[in-house]
Parts: sequence; structure tokens; C-alpha cells
Amino acid sequence: MELKNAVTALSALAHPSRLAVFRMLVQAGHEGIAAGEIARRLDVPPNTLSSNLTILTNADLVENRRDGRSLIYSARYENMANLLEYLLEDCCDGNPKICARMGDMVLRGRCVKEGTA
Repeated sequence: MELKNAVTALSALAHPSRLAVFRMLVQAGHEGIAAGEIARRLDVPPNTLSSNLTILTNADLVENRRDGRSLIYSARYENMANLLEYLLEDCCDGNPKICARMGDMVLRGRCVKEGTA
């Protein structure tokens, strides 16, 4: 990932409403969530949500697809992973005390189902 792309992604996430939308989409999985449902859950006006989704889409953090009359938004996990990798690329100078903590955070995440690690 290039510095410019990382800055764009981080800038997109540097707003409470956009971060809330992104976290919701990450939790939703590949199925995604309809824009109207996102607006309802977060209690935001549709035009505000539309602006936030456009910024997240332009930062390549989310994508959408049409399902009938609805736009379904989902997180772009590969780009999220690239951003995290970029941020941690030279982390810790190999210090096991710090690096182990980063690994523990990943394992505590919901990416690993119980009993499969």
C-alpha cells in the first residue's frame, strides 16, 4: 500500500460516523447491509449517510452492489487488511513483547471461531 492510499483510508475513518459505518460493515461480513438499514441502525439522515458512504467508497474501504432497489454495502476486507499490514509493517523492530501483543489482538478478534484456532 502506498502512503497516499493509507492517508486517504485513515482520513476516511477519522470521523465518528464513518468509523461507526465501517465497523458495522466489517461486522456484517460479505453479505453487507442495505444503505437504508445502516441509516436506521445509526439513526442518521440518508443524505449524511450517502456522503459518508461515498467517502468510504472513494477510500476503497467499502463497496456496493445493487439488489433490486437497494444498494448493499460491504467492507473491502482485502483493503482493510492491506491498511493494517501497512501500519504494522515495521512495527516493534521485532520486539517480541510488543509484537506478541499485536498477534494476541488478532487472535482475540472474531476472525477465529472458537475451537478452530
